[in-house]
Amino acid sequence: MMANLFGKRAAIVSYRLGTADGVSVTADQWAGALQRLGMRVRTVAGDGEPDVIVPGLALDAARPPSQHALAAALDDADVVVADNICSLPMNIEAGEAVAEYLRGRPAVLRHHDLPWERERYADVTAWPPDDPAWRHVTVNELARSELAARRGIVATTIYHGFSEERRAEARDPVRAALGIGSELLILQPTRAIPRKNVDVGLSIAETLGATFWLTGPVEDGYAYELDRLLERARVPVRRRLPDGVDVAAAYAACDAVVLPSSWEGFGLPLIESALHRKPIVVGDFPVAAELRAFGFRWFPVDDPAELEAWLARPDPVLLDHNEKIAEEHFGIEALARRLDRLLTGVQVCHHSATGEDGGPGCDCLTA
Repeated sequence: MMANLFGKRAAIVSYRLGTADGVSVTADQWAGALQRLGMRVRTVAGDGEPDVIVPGLALDAARPPSQHALAAALDDADVVVADNICSLPMNIEAGEAVAEYLRGRPAVLRHHDLPWERERYADVTAWPPDDPAWRHVTVNELARSELAARRGIVATTIYHGFSEERRAEARDPVRAALGIGSELLILQPTRAIPRKNVDVGLSIAETLGATFWLTGPVEDGYAYELDRLLERARVPVRRRLPDGVDVAAAYAACDAVVLPSSWEGFGLPLIESALHRKPIVVGDFPVAAELRAFGFRWFPVDDPAELEAWLARPDPVLLDHNEKIAEEHFGIEALARRLDRLLTGVQVCHHSATGEDGGPGCDCLTA
């Protein structure tokens, strides 16, 4: 796509950026990795805190952005990364406007979610868009294989790349801000939506006699169900992040993490918990099995007694093991190397691009 990346300009465009949602968090990862390659990066979105706001891109925008507005924000970019805006048709008119603008231009379409993965979009059969000038990237192998099977679109899997900084000093101040002392604190660092299975996370906290902390906002019409669950809770519950507390500090404050989802396009807490050296309970969703193949050791969602026993006698060997895997395969330097290969025209194996040699058991990544 480009022989030399140094000094080139990249623009990352999505519905919203600069917030705590998964697309925003991992767009920041890509921005950091691209900057390590010498690129200048700009974020463009309709909502959140991007570098440039284009109102017609927002999820709730009544009208799509004009081609003039997109050109003003994106024309000087050498490559545009369309980050999930041409993937899940949550505002299909906005996505179609971006696709129209990008026709014939160097672009990467990164797909966190795809229409058939959500029941309400299952009837959208002509999406995502495609063009010979574009490269498609999925965040897991399951999506890559289904994109080829369902749409005939060839993609490369590039997992997320994390640059987590542990904040051990934040533990006591955050717990004080939450109004808790030495009791167990179980963190569910997700939004409150149906597929996140908040009821399961709460049940695990109840089994352990722990305070339950759900940090994300309630969305997708889940407010009534969440209120009902929390009213019936048999343990103390904390909601959202206190002012001045970020996700890294939340990990420092907790004793264990739960991700009981039935579906995730990736599942950021799987890697974040490893890098912050916290044990995690993981639900049985397909991408979790894919990532577990790297060797992670997680606790099962259906047997809280296993986590309870570990918390009674913590074993740092488990934390060391998970941290090493996360750093080796999901660090920011690994992401930068994969993006370098993707953007400089190196032939990337379409079986997988998950590691230095194309992933576990694959040696197809060639120059």
